[in-house]
Formats: sequence, C-alpha cells, structure tokens
Amino acid sequence: MEEQKENRPQAAPNEASAPPAAAARPPGRQQCRISDQETNGKKSTASPNDFSDPVYKEIAMTNGYINRMTREELRSKLAEFKLETRGVKDVLKKRLKNYYKKQKLMQKEPINRDSCYDYICVVDFEATCEEGNPPEFVHEIIEFPVVLLNTHTLEIEDTFQQYVKPEINPKLSDFCIRLTGITQDIVDKAETFTQVLQNVIEWMRQRELGTKYSYSMLTDGSWDMSKFLNTQCRISRIKYPSFAKRWINIRKSYGNFYKVPRNQTKLTMMLENLGMNYDGRPHSGLDDSKNIARIAIRMLQDGCELRVNERMHAGQLMTVSSLAPLEGAPAPQMPRYRN
Repeated sequence: MEEQKENRPQAAPNEASAPPAAAARPPGRQQCRISDQETNGKKSTASPNDFSDPVYKEIAMTNGYINRMTREELRSKLAEFKLETRGVKDVLKKRLKNYYKKQKLMQKEPINRDSCYDYICVVDFEATCEEGNPPEFVHEIIEFPVVLLNTHTLEIEDTFQQYVKPEINPKLSDFCIRLTGITQDIVDKAETFTQVLQNVIEWMRQRELGTKYSYSMLTDGSWDMSKFLNTQCRISRIKYPSFAKRWINIRKSYGNFYKVPRNQTKLTMMLENLGMNYDGRPHSGLDDSKNIARIAIRMLQDGCELRVNERMHAGQLMTVSSLAPLEGAPAPQMPRYRN
C-alpha cells in the first residue's frame, strides 16, 4: 500500500545512500570487450597487496572496464551472453559485473548457486485509510495477499488472497475505495482478520513451508509488518505471529544491491529502473505483491542474495545484519490470544 508507506518514519539503519558522482570518462577510450585475452596483462592502478588472488584481481579490473562502457555497449554485451538487456545503466552494469564474477569464480572452484531460501512469500497488505492519513487514524488490514515465489525455478508458483472485515472502522472511506478498488460490499462479506490469518497459515502449511522447504517473508518496505500487521494483531487481540517476525525488505535489498538512494526504491521506480512496467491495478494487494515478486525474480537473476534484513523484537522494528547467521522463517502457527 504505497500511498501510506511514503509517509512512514525514517527507515531502519543500513539503508542505501546515494553513490558518489561517477568519474569523468577518459577521452578516446576503446570499446570494452570482456575476455581473458583483454584483461590479462593489463596494468592495474591498485597496489599488488590489494588483491591476493589473481582471479579477484581480474574481476576488479574487468569491473573498471564495465564502469566505462556506454549503455549501448552494456546492452550489446548482455545480449551476447543472452542476459536481460532492459533497465537503466546502473542496473545493466551491476548485471554484467555479477555475470562475469560468477563465471570467473566457477572456473576457480564450484560455488553454491542455491538461493538462501527455497521459497519467498511476498506480502503487501491493503488497509483502511483516509485522505491525508490523519496521525490518529488506526489502519486495519482489509486485504491479505501472499505470492509464493519459487527461488529455484524463479517463477510465481501460487497465490493466496482474502479480504478482511475491519472492526474499528467498518465503513470504508470513499478515498479508500477509490485507492484500493475494495468496495464496502466486499469487506462486509469478508471474514475477520483472525479467521483469515488462520486460512493463510493453513495455506502455508499445505505447501510445507518451514518443514520440508525453507522460506522467508518479503515486503515492499517496513510498514507491512512493523505497522499494519503489528497494529492489526493488537486490534484482534492476538500475539504477533512468529513466522512474520523476520522478513526481507526489498526496498533496502534493492537500494544496497544496485547502489541507489532511498528515494529511488518506490515500487513503480524499481520496476521502471529494471525496464519493466507495472502489471495490474495499482494498490490492489495481490497485484502489488505480484509486481514485487517480479522485482525479486529480476534481482535474483542479477545475482542478488535476497536474505532477511529486518525483524520485529519486543514490538520494535530492528535491522538484521548481513553478517547474521542465515535463518529461514519457522513453520507457521496460529498465535495465541493476548491476555
């Protein structure tokens, strides 16, 4: 629900910051051709002690060549390797660098190409809202979508979607209806959040998540879990579900991986920078989740290691270090009721 998320407080630490301005391109440079013949024998400006392994030295040198390539040269080289050629220049550079790095490291020794998790569950809640979102307004979840992404096939394998009946503000505002496309009749006929959460958990159990297969939750920003789900659990008088206490914030992953500032990590901008258009109806929870999954797929293809980077602890949002042990979400269980 991007309209609401843009008014969120300052993000947790480790958000990507804007990269320094690129160095001026030297005049009269030759077109970069990535090959063993071209990179071997070239002098590096780095000291010999910077690279203890000749493979990493070669990778670093090649990255320098890639940095000097034009967008047309990048697209041509990507096409030669049968890689995706859509996206802004920085995305294309990152894609080509990761491809070349993987090729060189595989020649050196086999590497584990498996993803961190077998599956990623993409969630993007829709919630009650009013125009301007007054600070005292209590948001209640009215759509609970889940998109199941298989990280090995890089395909959307399944989806879940149910609407939710709000309790505190059962009548939707006209603004909310226009924004989300969810009508009053839809929520009037919907089940309570507690029952929908039970249905989600059963759906996840049937797919053996957390038992046979490892998985992680993924959201577009911090608010889905730290704000919407956290608030909704208090409204519904249940504990916060354990399977949702840790998740991948794709905005943070995208910014850190492609080295772009925080203001370039909105959903539509991420899609645009990757050369994709939004597919579906904006602010539909299920359609938003599918588009977020498309971004995740492209990032995995580009060599990004999507892993948990945020968590809830004692009701507070916290950052998870990339150096923390890799840990998938537990098998989903229905949380207990609050006392």
